[in-house]
Amino acid sequence: MGAPRTDPAARRTDAARRMDAFRRSETPRRISVTSPRAAAARRPRYPATREIDEQTRLGEVYMRSLLRTQFRLALFVCTVLACVVGGLPLLFLLIPELREVDVLGVSLPWAVLAGLIYPAFVIGAWLYVRQAERNERHFAELVERR
Repeated sequence: MGAPRTDPAARRTDAARRMDAFRRSETPRRISVTSPRAAAARRPRYPATREIDEQTRLGEVYMRSLLRTQFRLALFVCTVLACVVGGLPLLFLLIPELREVDVLGVSLPWAVLAGLIYPAFVIGAWLYVRQAERNERHFAELVERR
């Protein structure tokens, strides 16, 4: 008669049996995959402070952004103070009754120009320094993050 019949499981290859055992196991096997280039050369990373110190193009961009921010702040503070100082004579010109008011024997325009302008300058300078230091802290954080 012909060839003896064998069990189909007996004819399976070794790989198929291992695959079945893998599928039946409760925990899957872990396979470790590694790169053939495990020791690949890495690009050296320069800190941003080095870029600034060496005056590279990137360092110039960083410094230009800080200077631009500080310049905008200075222009804003100077503009506000100039408007206040320049606006006072205009205010006294447009409202003549204010020129005739006396404060402790001194006319109001002189009292304001002699006494109130300087505290405004001090407050403006204090606000400028505070904001400038905040800008520098943000810049330092930006440089450190890179």
